[in-house]
Amino acid sequence: MDPTTALMSMIRGERPVRWMGYGFEAFPKIMFHCVIDPITIWDILFISGEDVTDNWGVKHRYIPGVDPGIIPMVTEQNQVIKDITRWREYVTFPKIPDNLDWSAARAQSDEVRAAGKLVMVPTFRGLFERLHCLMTFENTLIALYEEPDSCYEFFEAYTDWKLDVARLLCDNIKPDVIHSHDDWGSKTQPFFSPQKFRELFKPHYTRLYDYYRSRGVIVQHHCDSYITGFEKDLVETGAAMWQGAIPSNDLLTMMKNTDGKLLFLGGLDQGVIDQAEGEVTEEEIRAHVREAIDKYAPSGCFLPCIGGIECINTWVTPIVIDECNRYGAQWLAAHSEN
Repeated sequence: MDPTTALMSMIRGERPVRWMGYGFEAFPKIMFHCVIDPITIWDILFISGEDVTDNWGVKHRYIPGVDPGIIPMVTEQNQVIKDITRWREYVTFPKIPDNLDWSAARAQSDEVRAAGKLVMVPTFRGLFERLHCLMTFENTLIALYEEPDSCYEFFEAYTDWKLDVARLLCDNIKPDVIHSHDDWGSKTQPFFSPQKFRELFKPHYTRLYDYYRSRGVIVQHHCDSYITGFEKDLVETGAAMWQGAIPSNDLLTMMKNTDGKLLFLGGLDQGVIDQAEGEVTEEEIRAHVREAIDKYAPSGCFLPCIGGIECINTWVTPIVIDECNRYGAQWLAAHSEN
């Protein structure tokens, strides 16, 4: 079975699993495995340099080849929101330009579909990430607990803006999958409790993901963080896939709790394998992949992949992909005989 058909089968919860391999094999081998739309470029991906201010008034740094990604450089002095209770006075939601050129994204989408792959479009800066770009990280965490009503109102307004983006994406590209990015914790702890998630974030994510689902779009939520205890809520928002399922989570319990309703993409510890040459061997990388498949594949709702989509040390990624596919096929063949 080809990976695209197999992925759809796994999302539907069909058994037995008929393919095992690298979690992004159903998507094209391009940046983030996504078709990059003009809104994403206008909003995020234009940022390059030591000191760049985005459309929201937030300062960022991104030095290609030096930084792992685009880094918000938010301080007490330059934060956009000075007082969360007065956020309406500080935040101007940027108007999406009417003259964006969608032709390249449409052409690339046609090529992806012609190759038998799924068209996935990214949407970065989820609810939590957007707020901690507009305020310092510390002030954001304090606000969630001291001023929850104001945070809720901001998330509601931001979701309205995200829904405008969603309509344009669906009208112009008709994606098969949306890659929705919002990190909710560190490697070992969430930044807020599951109860706080249910109170402040879940209603808005449900509204956003319900819209995508109404347009026939599958939701892949990226969160390469510790979020054990959030798994049932993630299903209830409408997400079909959790990408970034790092093994510091209690993944086996989470898989049991979601009863095949959530496809876990991850299982690999990037901190272990994503090292410079000489710091880790190829065989150690391959052994790590095999261990993850042996541990999580029996659940029937797992595909191995790197939490961060691509390794920072680029020499590691092709080894991971090769071993996921090589050993994944071997594992499936062995278990299909039982």
